[in-house]
Amino acid sequence: MGLNLEQKQAVVSEIAAKLANAQALIVAEYRGLDVARVTQLRAKARKSGLYLRVLKNTLARRAVKGTPFEQLSDQMIGPLMYGIANDPVAGAKVLADFAKENELFVIRGGAMPGSRMSDKDVKALAQLPSREELLARLLGTMQAPVARLVRTMNEVPGKFVRTLAAYRDSKEKAAA
Repeated sequence: MGLNLEQKQAVVSEIAAKLANAQALIVAEYRGLDVARVTQLRAKARKSGLYLRVLKNTLARRAVKGTPFEQLSDQMIGPLMYGIANDPVAGAKVLADFAKENELFVIRGGAMPGSRMSDKDVKALAQLPSREELLARLLGTMQAPVARLVRTMNEVPGKFVRTLAAYRDSKEKAAA
């Protein structure tokens, strides 16, 4: 049963609101997938913060109109699933991993604000480290000089104490 006009407007406004804060929109064809596999994909997507939705393409075109993702309108043909991600790498990883496991799931392309991505670009984006991993690397890089300075400053009193102990041991040996 189709949606009435009010329901269609609600769907368009919901998707437009999601796209307003999104960093990536990824489009994939899901033709031939069974319900169990799509349910698996939705569970993985939910865990990574990816919003998945199957929409009529006309509603999707209306939702992206006036957003940075409007350039993707001409790719909205066929049975498509739309992935809206706040973290582009995490969203691309989920969909690319699922596409590797299921040959019926085909990534068609995507967009980030200001740039359009082909399917190869989305797969390349999936190869990048996640935001958390990049932040951990940055923190480790920033922390290394400080840790080295602390070790060096700790070494001065330690060396002084070892020198005093050696001097004490030599005096005790000489006295005995």
